[in-house]
Amino acid sequence: MHILDGERRANSIRNRLTALAAALVAAPTALALSPASPPVNLELFDRTAGTTLEVHIKDGQRYVVGVPGHEYAIRIRNESPERVLAVTSVDGVNVVTGDTAAPEQSGYVIATGDSVEIAGWRRSLERTSAFYFTDLGDSYAARTGRPANAGVVGVAVFRERASLARQPLREKIAADAAKAERADAPASPAAAPSSESDKQAAEPAASGNAVDSTARARVSKLGTGFGRDETSYAQRVRFDRASSEPAQTVAIRYDRRENLIAMGVLPAPRYAERAPDPFPGMRFVPAPR
Repeated sequence: MHILDGERRANSIRNRLTALAAALVAAPTALALSPASPPVNLELFDRTAGTTLEVHIKDGQRYVVGVPGHEYAIRIRNESPERVLAVTSVDGVNVVTGDTAAPEQSGYVIATGDSVEIAGWRRSLERTSAFYFTDLGDSYAARTGRPANAGVVGVAVFRERASLARQPLREKIAADAAKAERADAPASPAAAPSSESDKQAAEPAASGNAVDSTARARVSKLGTGFGRDETSYAQRVRFDRASSEPAQTVAIRYDRRENLIAMGVLPAPRYAERAPDPFPGMRFVPAPR
């Protein structure tokens, strides 16, 4: 089960942000880590192949190979001694709200020592639409007019204010029950924007020919699709951030194997190191038995 979070308090001040966040509910486990330790660990899991995707490092950036058509999930583990809020984006789009991603938005609350597996775009408190690797033009970001940031998964992590963290969980949920009922699920990619913020989110990242040329240049690039409907339960809870800036920001980029080879992230196949032979099966006549 998840816990779902929402919007900034109208009269909040810096270092006093209110969020409603989605998270797995599980018994917390105490960890002997210092506050300076990175709060979370991020990995991508290929649900179709049943394997965690290997991370390749180049120029300080993390990359994984995505296979078109394969469903995947984002796995985030809280390795800090406190609850955290993980604001999560795919291709520059918030996975909870569908808005163009920004750190102050909704995310997933993760208890100490717990993990959350985010397998799709959240449609409601009960449903998600699965993530899958696909051609850029079929991605949710491109279908909603925002293709420029396809190919990256990101998490902005916030620590919780100690005063709120000491309150019982049931009180936090009850305090925000009325506000939570007003939150809307993200629209499907085929739906027209229903509000001014939705309209702004659907606008291209640039204007004029720059957008078209970017789309053409990335025609073979991977993005994340808006897949099959799945059951994924969530509930809303209040979360007060300890600061307005993330304690940690982590990203994993993904693309086809061919593109990562061309970028120098992966080595070229060994067969490319030798000249092709037009008659590889040529040999002399063997003696009869």
